[in-house]
Amino acid sequence: MKTYLFRVVIEPDDGKWRAYCPALEEKGAATWGNTFEEALKNIQEVVQMVVEEMLREGEPIPEEPSGDVKVFPEVHVAVAGLG
Repeated sequence: MKTYLFRVVIEPDDGKWRAYCPALEEKGAATWGNTFEEALKNIQEVVQMVVEEMLREGEPIPEEPSGDVKVFPEVHVAVAGLG
């Protein structure tokens, strides 16, 4: 099983939290939550669903630049898919 690591952005928006994955946003990887934690949980689920669908359809998974270790100030989520 391959593991994918994507940068996500979670930001306050009108009393709630908006979360999205820039690499997968055009595929619908965006969501909301009433709290930061809820938005993080929701975006992880959305990214998982998007990646699984892309793998089923044989679409390439976008690869963001990475090194052996990369520290981001933003939150990241990792999802695994059969592929």
